[in-house]
Formats: sequence, C-alpha cells, structure tokens
Amino acid sequence: MKIAVIGTGYVGLVTGTCFAETGNKVVCIDIDEQKVAKLSRGEITIYEPGLEKIFLRNLKENRLRFTTELAAGIEDAAIVFLALPTPPGEDGSADLSYVLGVADALGKLIKDYKVIVDKSTVPVGTADKVRAAIAKHYAGEFDVVSNPEFLREGVAVDDFMKPDRVVVGAGSERARKVMGELFAPFVRQGNPIIFMDERSAELTKYAANAFLATKISFMNEIAQLCERMGADVDMVRRGIGSDDRIGKRFLFPGIGYGGSCFPKDVKALVRSAAEANYDFKILRAVEQVNAVQKLHLLPKINAYFNNNLKGLKLALWGLSFKPNTDDIREAPALELIEQLLLQGATIQAFDPEAMQNVKQQLGDRIVYASSQYEALQDADALIIATEWSEFRTPDFEMITARLKNKVIFDGRNLFEVKQLREMGFHYESIGRGVAVAE
Repeated sequence: MKIAVIGTGYVGLVTGTCFAETGNKVVCIDIDEQKVAKLSRGEITIYEPGLEKIFLRNLKENRLRFTTELAAGIEDAAIVFLALPTPPGEDGSADLSYVLGVADALGKLIKDYKVIVDKSTVPVGTADKVRAAIAKHYAGEFDVVSNPEFLREGVAVDDFMKPDRVVVGAGSERARKVMGELFAPFVRQGNPIIFMDERSAELTKYAANAFLATKISFMNEIAQLCERMGADVDMVRRGIGSDDRIGKRFLFPGIGYGGSCFPKDVKALVRSAAEANYDFKILRAVEQVNAVQKLHLLPKINAYFNNNLKGLKLALWGLSFKPNTDDIREAPALELIEQLLLQGATIQAFDPEAMQNVKQQLGDRIVYASSQYEALQDADALIIATEWSEFRTPDFEMITARLKNKVIFDGRNLFEVKQLREMGFHYESIGRGVAVAE
C-alpha cells in the first residue's frame, strides 16, 4: 500500500518505518525542514532500540522517504496517518490544534477516496471533529478512523511488528477492509484486530494507559505501607502478581511514572470526564500519589544527612523516565534534581542516552559524567533513579572505591537488601527494610 504519515516524532517515525518494513511505500511528512533533511540523509532523530537498522534498510530500498510538502506527500496515498502532538493544556485537556489544522489542510488537498487515521492519542469525539474539518472543503468520499498506538518506549519496534492487539475504530465497512489488509501482516500469529466505533477506540487508549498508571500508583502506596509496617514490598508483589486476575506486570514500586503518555493521558481523561460531568476520583488520586512518589527518596536522603545537604556531592544514575529511551518528559529524576539543587547539593549524573536532552533543559546546573563510575567520584552518596540494565550488576568494589561513603538510595529496587547489608552499605530503597552496615 501507499501510505503517508504526517508527523515524524516518536510515534510517526516508528509507524512509518515499521509499515515500510512490511513492503509498503511510505512518505513521512513534517514541517521541520532540518529534521526532514537529517532523516533523508539517514540520520535518525530519536533513540529507540532496533529502529535505526530497519530505518536505514527501508530508506536504502526507497520504501521510506521524507518531505515537507504536504500536497505531494499525500497525493498517491491510500491511507494518511495523523501522528501529531496533542500536548496537555494548563487544565489537562489535549490540545487538538495540530490535528485539526492538518485536517483542515487535507480537506483542501484531497482529490479521491482516502482513509484518514488518527494515530495520535486524542480525546473522545476527535474523529468527528477531524471529519468535519475535512468536509468543510471536500465533498467527496473519505473515512476517518481511530487507530490508537500502544507502543512502549524501549520496545516500540517489537510492539509494532508483533502487537498483542490492534484497535481500529471505523464507521464504514470500506475503511475496516482497508485497515484489515494493512495490519494483516502484523497479526499472522492470531492476535486480534479489534474493530469498534471511533469513540470507543479513542477511549480505549486513555483507559489502557490510565489503568496501568493506576496499577503503578497502587503498588507505590503498598510500598508506603510496607515501609511503615515492616513488610517487604517484593514479597507482596510476588504474592499478588501470581494471581492471573492481577498479573505480574506494572507491579514494581519505584519513584513514580513519567514519560510522554501516562501523565498526559491521565490528565486528559480526568479533564474529559469533567467535561462529561463526571468526577473521576480514582484517577485524581493516581495523579496525587504519583506526584508525591517522585520525591519519595528526598526525605530519606535528608534524614541520613541530618537535613543538611548544602555542599554535598551526590551521584545520580539515570535521567530518562525509563530505561532504553532518551525521553526525559516528566522524568522523576529531574524533579528530584531540582529539589536537591535547591538544598545546596551538587549533582554528578550519568545516563546512557538522555544526558544531551537533560543538558538542553538544565544546562550546566549539574555535572555530566562520562560513565556511571565517573559520576561516583568523591560523591557522598549514590542515588538511582532509572533502572538501566547496566546499573543492575555493577562493580561494587569500584563503587566503594569512588564513593566517600558507602551509601545508596535506590529508587528502583535494583539490589537485594541483604546483599548490600553484607557488603557494608547503608542502602535504602522503596517499600523494603533499610540495610545498615553490619
């Protein structure tokens, strides 16, 4: 098929590249001339494991190309994907100006039947608005479909190529047939393409992310109880995760969720509920719990250093909101850094991929180390904020040699409390006992 993808951000680039990988001819369109030029030269603009290899392969085979020209980009396309930003406003509502602006432009350019697909995460009713924006200028046949993405940063290529389900909201049999043919190569193992109406598809994306955010915040509240009651959150997690009604995933406690999806989508669903005259109490509580959890390590650090962080040098491992991405949006590490700097501490940080993005935001307010061990040099303590794999089995002798004090505050529960105690560390994590050097 011939496909156009409007927007070359995270979702747009992964979508376009993966469709090209199955033999489709894909044109990706963006107004950013510099980005389009870089992508056309083979310079990938996001970090996502496994993406660059198939990006370069499909660019070389001319199945994937990039342009700033909307009219030329969509001219031959049977399907046009809208992968545009929907940033949250101050009230939490999703900003649809990019989506509706492009829809208006498409209405002036379309000359034959096309399927217009909302790939962006959008509020319920957006398909109707996109349809109306196009219909103002184009009286011919077209369909608007909602096809939300369920891509996890760090494993997005696998998620796209081998989805556990594909959700398609379509009002016509013609559009359902087109979308079914497009996604058939991705569901050969029998995973479902779930067809529904557009509004249900739009709500499905918000509901999925909000439910996962709820699981995380629930487990973080259980961790709070564990710390107060002398229980071990790892044991509780295993105990409840073995129940297949609950499942094992998204039950790991930590210092809160971040990223481009969960915070934004929870806010948007709370706002959409309010517009429908419903107070979504559970999700408001989820937001409140997450806001508190992001700074859960701060009182632990203050208590250890007698509420005096001025002049201390603190090592920090992890800046991205999760491992295997350079995305720092809503990253808990950044909120913790701000509070530590306010109290007079110096931060020496390392992250395998996100340091350049953090430098653009924080500048030289922190020190950027060239390795995880360089970050430790002469530091008073180590803080772990992101669970990158290379942090899981570190050289503890190197940590001991570099740190002034054998003190670790672990926001992701990477190590065993007993192990750290036996090695002589003061070790504090989330929802578990404190390891005090024996």
